[in-house]
Amino acid sequence: MTNIIFKTNKSFISLNNLFIEIMFSNASKYAIKAAIFLALHTDNNCKITVKEIAESINVPQAYIAKLLQELSRKNVISSAKGPKGGFFVSEANKKIPLIQIITALNAGERMDECLLSLDKCDTEKPCPLHKFAYPLRSQLIANLSKKTIGEISDEVTKGKAFLPL
Repeated sequence: MTNIIFKTNKSFISLNNLFIEIMFSNASKYAIKAAIFLALHTDNNCKITVKEIAESINVPQAYIAKLLQELSRKNVISSAKGPKGGFFVSEANKKIPLIQIITALNAGERMDECLLSLDKCDTEKPCPLHKFAYPLRSQLIANLSKKTIGEISDEVTKGKAFLPL
């Protein structure tokens, strides 16, 4: 598939990168980043506080707290209350596909939206970007449905992926 490049005043923008940027809300990005961080640094015996997570992944503490609470309520990540409490990723959580992080935050609708924000964009009546975007969207959703939190954290551990923390 061809990658279309747009030139702006200051830089070049890849349509593939723009597409990903549009499809993922900040909440989704922060939640995925937090889940990977937790998978790398926690387990049933080692929990991390919201403050530590916020500082480590550079996300406002109040914002990530809400996201983590929602992920915990939906059993995407785990939490424990008390003096030694905090958030963690259990072995069961590591088996959860990344798409569940997005759907747990009700951010999945954004992935179905038209890139031009048209109400009636579909295969029968496509917008000018639909034929380019639809295959990318389908591939991204399929990949997010296959890859688990544990698999992604393993890739970071093995140096196959990079997550600056």
